[in-house]
Amino acid sequence: MAVSAAAAVVLAATGAMAGSAVAEPATGAVATADKSVTHEENDRIPEGAAWTQHYFPSSDGSEVELHADVLLPADLAEGEQVPVILSAGAYFGHSGQTDVEDWTHTGPSDRFDDFIEGTDLFDRGYAFVMVDTRGFGGSTGCLDFAGPGDEADVKAAIDWAADQSWSTGAVGMYGKSWDAITGLMGNNLNQDALKAVVAQEPIWDLQRNIRSNGVPRTTIVNTANAYNKIAELPQMPDDDPRYLANAAYEDDNPMCIVENLLGYQNADPESEYWRARDFAEHAKGTDTPLFVTQGFLEWNTEPEAMQEFLENHEGPQRGWLGQWDHVRGNDRVEDGRLAMGREGWFEETISFYDQYLKDVEPSVEYPNFAVQDSNGTWRAQDSWPVTDSAATLPIGGGSYLDDGAEAGPTDENTFVQWSEPLEQDTRITGTPRISLAAGGYGDLMVKLYDVAPDGNAVMFDEQVSRVKPGAMGFDLKSTDWTMAAGHSLAVEIGTIQPGGDWLKTPAHETIQVDDIELELALDDPADDNGVPGERAPYLDTYLAAWSKELPIGTPSFTVPPARG
Repeated sequence: MAVSAAAAVVLAATGAMAGSAVAEPATGAVATADKSVTHEENDRIPEGAAWTQHYFPSSDGSEVELHADVLLPADLAEGEQVPVILSAGAYFGHSGQTDVEDWTHTGPSDRFDDFIEGTDLFDRGYAFVMVDTRGFGGSTGCLDFAGPGDEADVKAAIDWAADQSWSTGAVGMYGKSWDAITGLMGNNLNQDALKAVVAQEPIWDLQRNIRSNGVPRTTIVNTANAYNKIAELPQMPDDDPRYLANAAYEDDNPMCIVENLLGYQNADPESEYWRARDFAEHAKGTDTPLFVTQGFLEWNTEPEAMQEFLENHEGPQRGWLGQWDHVRGNDRVEDGRLAMGREGWFEETISFYDQYLKDVEPSVEYPNFAVQDSNGTWRAQDSWPVTDSAATLPIGGGSYLDDGAEAGPTDENTFVQWSEPLEQDTRITGTPRISLAAGGYGDLMVKLYDVAPDGNAVMFDEQVSRVKPGAMGFDLKSTDWTMAAGHSLAVEIGTIQPGGDWLKTPAHETIQVDDIELELALDDPADDNGVPGERAPYLDTYLAAWSKELPIGTPSFTVPPARG
């Protein structure tokens, strides 16, 4: 007889197609709160784990019901307690992370199976909990793009994980990208039960990721659409009825999708919508031990507001910072090299959790920060950034036609100011800042170039802004770039050029820019404390993409040597 596609999935998962004998399923058992399932019963469960599913309310007094997949050590004795590693976010739906994947039956997400396997998490005596924030997976409610609703969900998830009979009450958070953001949110809640956060490639301030000083990025549409799609993903038909009912929340509440899309359109950086999502600002006075990674060459979660967050956070800090893109600490590229270039991600991460969730002193003395600079070399630092001196450099002025540079940069739509050749190797670190006086309305882009004596130039930092008549200033992206002695710093200012992710609206007018000052934090690389690590493969990809010939012009300013 005819079998629907959904029914076929269910029948295939249970081993019973029409006309065949019914067989006991070898895999695909579905867990409940009271019935745990192991790898032998469902091959989507990591070996050594027992899976259960749970539901609990969010903490904001709403009717939002949250869903959690819990993985406990399969051999956990009755009454035994373990600390909890928690991850919360959008990517834990049973049918797939960002799209429906090729699963034949339901089961917990494999998003962090690499972490589970790489740390031997269950053998080391930990639980792993994945919570769907509102609007995703088996949770109800409208998705909230890391706003107050998600914050309430994170708070509820931490409290719930700490209060379970199998939990010691000590919770750590783990994630990358979106679920790294929820880790920052967890830190900002200052809950006693949260003992440590590991956040790989987070966004530090969502408004700055969506708009750059008034100029919208393509993420204003792309990100909203991506998460709306995840919220509407169909789930596995063999899942439990409660899960499926919760997953269909958007079907009955279509305005959830509209409201999420509209939220991104808010153009006021001081609005309550964006102020609630400024994690760097909300980190003031927080002290949860924090372990972060950040690629200075990121194209997805750029290094904006990172320095502000780290300065506002008062607790222990660890980090891997360097010249990579949107990757995890353990990721490898096609030829097998580590994407970040440094060995030992899982060993260091589990040592961090052991220290703060189990009070086990590390057997290895890890640096607070392992930092890879633009030469591909690694060094240890107690904090980031470390600066020997700061400089405010008057670099003159000029004018440009704000035309969008569709045919490329020209002498008409950009101008360049040059430094004298550097006297010694000098690292530009931290967050450069530019201030200026504009004489018109339009768009402005600033780029910093490291220029060799032969004119080979690498763009290593950039930012854009709306301008209007009067004085203004803004931060560039955070960086860690070493310029060799004899190289020159070029500052290019002009219209927003193609190739970035900004939605420019050129004024097609000539804009005068005067009184330009560039603030730099400088470090002398001669006193670096080197640590093991290889060159991140993405660094060479970046150099190939962002290098060009830039004939050296007449110097108008000097970058002083870094002085300790």
